[in-house]
Amino acid sequence: MSLNLRNIALFAIIAVFFVLEAVVEWKIGPSGSYTIFAGTWNSSLVILNLCLISAIMALGVNIQWGYAGLFNTGIVGFVAIGGLAPVLVSSPVVPEIWTGPGLYRLMAGLALGAGAVAAAVYAYGRTKGRTRTLAIIAIAIVGFFLYRSVLDPAVIFIEANNPATYGNIGGLALPALISWPVGGLFAAGAAWVIGKTALGLRSDYLAIATLGIGEIIVAILKNEDWLDRGVKNVITIPRPWPVPEEIKLQGASWFQELAATLGTSTVTASTILVKLLYGSLFLAVLALILVASELALKSPWGRMMRAIRDNETAARAMGKDVTRRHLQIFILGSAICGIAGAMLVTLDGQLTPGSYTPLRFTFTIWLMVIVGGSGNNWGAILGAFLIWFLWIKVDPWGNALMYTITAGMPEGSELKHYLIDSAAQMRTITMGLILLLVLRFAPKGLIPEK
Repeated sequence: MSLNLRNIALFAIIAVFFVLEAVVEWKIGPSGSYTIFAGTWNSSLVILNLCLISAIMALGVNIQWGYAGLFNTGIVGFVAIGGLAPVLVSSPVVPEIWTGPGLYRLMAGLALGAGAVAAAVYAYGRTKGRTRTLAIIAIAIVGFFLYRSVLDPAVIFIEANNPATYGNIGGLALPALISWPVGGLFAAGAAWVIGKTALGLRSDYLAIATLGIGEIIVAILKNEDWLDRGVKNVITIPRPWPVPEEIKLQGASWFQELAATLGTSTVTASTILVKLLYGSLFLAVLALILVASELALKSPWGRMMRAIRDNETAARAMGKDVTRRHLQIFILGSAICGIAGAMLVTLDGQLTPGSYTPLRFTFTIWLMVIVGGSGNNWGAILGAFLIWFLWIKVDPWGNALMYTITAGMPEGSELKHYLIDSAAQMRTITMGLILLLVLRFAPKGLIPEK
């Protein structure tokens, strides 16, 4: 079998997984008995849509690691800051903030903070030795107190404004589709700031720095209620065009006739249609990024990036500005993760900062890239579909396995209770086992770089 046919076969196996999820479902009883009955396309489409978003994240990481060898362990931060975009762009306007003094004081406070940082950078470049240290300390102290004296009253005013519903600055009520590229811009801006300081570090220090910065971004989203309501969550995110509300579809006469023709209920038909529309949008974005990534990889720019990755010293000797190229690709990969973060928030219809964990948005994305094949865009996509499908299904499969194993044990058995309780760890164990097997038998991934 040629390599191309092998790749097609791998994707075909993944497609079979989704079909089986849609048509077959196993129900395991406490006694270990199981029943097989018809599954639902709804559950299959839910997993598919999340796989598409995960594939976009994997492409962003693959660009950074597979093209340039940048070890970014702060993926969760760029996804989270991309998820902030729908809140600021598409959530409803809060009139009390726009007409009151809070917004102006907030902008003035943020401007003072940015000015203090700019002044410190300027002083760092213009002074030396002890003078530099004293100047930066003085700017930091004075800037901090000025910044807080202006910002704090504005924050108190904003968070006190109907906190049960708002309590934040709100958004611009623009279409949700606009928030996707804006999420990419947010993540790109953060990547530029981080990259200007961190990309001069060695790869292991870069990993530590990005890990810490990613957690800082998540901590800001959890604690700055004026910005995104913190852990109270924002639940007013509109859907992207052309995805409608299920209730509106169910009340439309034409849709009721269509559901009757298909022999299904309007509830089932509406939920499937909504998920299909979401999937079409996500697939279009994934295809666009994939085509652009493939063209870039095969261009002189892509060959240069891989040459820098393989031998950075030789690339510098040939006159290549390695730091600038690293910054460039760091921004591109982060922007793609930011777009995926905005897409995920519009799919969920809410921003939940507490859900941004490194296990979900850093470890699993890296696992997708490694299993699929770093440096190969198609491999990153395959890895995303495989890992996320297993991430969702291993939990119920683990419970079913433990119930089956312990079916013959007496109810009071400590071993039985231990095995059933340990099923909650099956997901982590499975992911680790997959990683070990791939590193042992296919160290370049399922679809290796050409």
